[in-house]
Amino acid sequence: MKISLIILNLIFLNAFQTFGQGEQNNYAELTPKIDSIINVHNFNGVISLFSDTVNIYSKAVGYSDLKNKTRLNLNDQFVIGSISKQITTVLILREYEKGKIGLSDTIGKYLTEIKQPWVREITVHQLLTHTHGIVDVDKSLQFKPGAQFQYSQLGYELLAQILESVSGKSFEELSTELFGQFGLKNTFHPNNNKYENLVKSYEENENGVLEYAEHSLENYAAAGSFISNAQDLIRWNVLLHSEKLVRKETLELMKVKYAARIHPIFGTVEYGYGLIFKDGEQNIQIGALGYAPGFVSASYYHPQTNLNLVILENTAKKLHDFRQTFSVHTEIMELIKRVKHS
Repeated sequence: MKISLIILNLIFLNAFQTFGQGEQNNYAELTPKIDSIINVHNFNGVISLFSDTVNIYSKAVGYSDLKNKTRLNLNDQFVIGSISKQITTVLILREYEKGKIGLSDTIGKYLTEIKQPWVREITVHQLLTHTHGIVDVDKSLQFKPGAQFQYSQLGYELLAQILESVSGKSFEELSTELFGQFGLKNTFHPNNNKYENLVKSYEENENGVLEYAEHSLENYAAAGSFISNAQDLIRWNVLLHSEKLVRKETLELMKVKYAARIHPIFGTVEYGYGLIFKDGEQNIQIGALGYAPGFVSASYYHPQTNLNLVILENTAKKLHDFRQTFSVHTEIMELIKRVKHS
């Protein structure tokens, strides 16, 4: 019996390796095309492309510290900007699945210390979809809740406070527990201080010189300053879209078109819960871009081909035009979008 199990395991392992090699062969033409894009733009960062758990392309290019010429490696960590909103969203929706948070509940139910009358109007759903109108917790609303879209970092900070209210734990504790539960060993709340491989980031000044960016961690953690690496973000996408983080019906809520805006890079985009997609592309590519000072990121899942793409850059250039800042990301995304499932 023991020998039979060993033989069975060897057969399975060989079949998996053969399958993985087959997947790599299917996408072999992507490698020179991605290489060409990063060479043209003098890319400095990490790119990973996986088909489920099979590595199609992974490369670290350039430096984690420009002054000391420290080479980047695939395990290096970056501030992931607005990709962080997916983490906050999942934490909210996991409490929703437990019945502790209602998406249609007004936020005054949870945020009892805020005395503004609008806490009795704005819902959790509106915080998730940037349709709440809050610009300052001490000021009146900018517009009637639900009337329009206005991208808001503060809204996600309030979602973090709601999580703290219903759990009795800090947002740092809640996120750290989530990462531990699902084996995301390189992902951290910025206050955790246990990360060891966070790279330095740089922004291009008016003279075209890259200068060290000092304020990369100053955004609300819930909205834009979680720390992660390419490996963990690939794993996050696989977990999320295989319904391991939230149930199938809850994941579908994340992908509904709730609001639209004119995006500085993509034109018209649709917003779900923590996920964005171009008009009509929720079944083609869905995920998020992220920006923190010096950190330029993209994390996308492609449902039709089951491809996961993560691009993490630590040199932000051409900041007068974000379309140029994100040029490597968007060009590779367009390349991956054209891939047909074999």
